[in-house]
Amino acid sequence: MATSPRFQPLRGVRVVSLALNLPGPAALMRLRALGARCLKIEPPGPAASGRPACGDPMGQYNPGAYAELHTGIRTLAVDLKSGRGQARLARELAGADLLLTSFRPSALAKLGLGRPALRRAYPQLSLVEIVGAPAERAEEPGHDLTYLAEAGLVTGLELPPTLLADMAGALMASEAALACVLAARAGGKGQHRQVALSQAAAWLALPRTWGLTLPSGAVGGAHAGYRVYPCRDGRVAVAALEPHFARALFAVAGLPAPGAQSPFAPEAHAAVAAWAAGKTRRQLDALGAAHDIPLYTLGRVGSG
Repeated sequence: MATSPRFQPLRGVRVVSLALNLPGPAALMRLRALGARCLKIEPPGPAASGRPACGDPMGQYNPGAYAELHTGIRTLAVDLKSGRGQARLARELAGADLLLTSFRPSALAKLGLGRPALRRAYPQLSLVEIVGAPAERAEEPGHDLTYLAEAGLVTGLELPPTLLADMAGALMASEAALACVLAARAGGKGQHRQVALSQAAAWLALPRTWGLTLPSGAVGGAHAGYRVYPCRDGRVAVAALEPHFARALFAVAGLPAPGAQSPFAPEAHAAVAAWAAGKTRRQLDALGAAHDIPLYTLGRVGSG
């Protein structure tokens, strides 16, 4: 993630993370880019294929992603179920400003890391918890796919193209960390925020909830200028939604200047589809650049 080296509002802030898999490390990656000193504590794991031991599942099933997520972040293998491991964690937390976790609340409590215990032991320490679902649902099992399904973002049998809830949850966790640091600086006491992946999915789903991305919505396929069309050697994603973009699209497609309703008319869809079908990707790219039309060409379905 590119960030200006001069823009580091978290310079001097020390973050300790116990969060595994994707949302926590992705949030930690962003906090590191904002200048925080980040330590990731993970359980010991078995060495494999000559690689060092890694207790984060991400490091075992996708070492490349793990390496990118942890660039510039110090990692430490600690058995938190042992007295020695708990003592090591206590030393790290004594000098930390923020603890990031992704355990269920009951697991945190068993480790002596529930919010009341942390507040007593480390009054300066803020806590950001990443959970699956909020409040009384925080103990429920779940994953990115189930939260997207709950939010109405799984509309067929195909898997979503990326881990939307996990990555949105990481953004919300980094935002919560910033809020905690600001509030702690103002009040002198550690803060607490809980970030639920189900709520992150619901946030992403708001445009669909509002009807914008339903088939009847302007960015759900009803507007002829905001669709994916086949072309001679692939596909073209056209995003000519605003009136000036729609006018440019209609002009190159040989349509009359659009009125308020004409982009939604069946004949407009047919005309833009016919125009795209007769052009190559190269021709469409050139027309988009020449006429200031937002579009992006792609290969045929299944080819990337």
